[in-house]
Amino acid sequence: MSALASIVRAMKERDLFLMSDAALRDVIDMLDVDQLTLPAPADWSRKPSPTLRDILVAHAYDEAWIPDVIAGKTMDQVGDRWSGDLLGDDPIGSYDDLNDTATEAVMRDDLDPASIVHFQYGDYSLAEGFVHLSVYRAFQAWSIAHLVGLEYSLPDAVVDGLNEFVVPHIDEWRGMGVFPPEVAVPADADAETVLLGKVGYWTA
Repeated sequence: MSALASIVRAMKERDLFLMSDAALRDVIDMLDVDQLTLPAPADWSRKPSPTLRDILVAHAYDEAWIPDVIAGKTMDQVGDRWSGDLLGDDPIGSYDDLNDTATEAVMRDDLDPASIVHFQYGDYSLAEGFVHLSVYRAFQAWSIAHLVGLEYSLPDAVVDGLNEFVVPHIDEWRGMGVFPPEVAVPADADAETVLLGKVGYWTA
């Protein structure tokens, strides 16, 4: 792959992150604050009996880390800067503020797609890191919307991006415990439903 082709591909991966991140924010912004007290599935969190607010706390934490992650910083270098509840008295507004800061950092023109980012589970190129971060956001956007009964579908471009960058490696990701077993979907299912079936999220 030529250097130019590598940069173009990496930009597509960044675009997938930005679209997935925006999709999650769209869903969060549709929530009523009272809904944050609703119970969330136990497997969404390590916290016992999590609520939807606990899930938002985790997403706020994840957003807060984005500028540090793409700058190549390790957890040891950042320390406990982002520990604790980042939501305060305005949970959705606080999340949005962190999302704005993360988006600004990701939009920088000087990012090197080959630079290394450090996650808890390993080191990856920034380009691949964007894909990992996109998976978490995109499927949580759908899952949260589904949990609270919102009429919501992932944007077509997000579905296309996940099909391009994630589906070819889905067995590997499933082997690492990222996705549950695949589920069958109707023969006439749309592209989003087919994708959700492949990652084991779709239910009739």
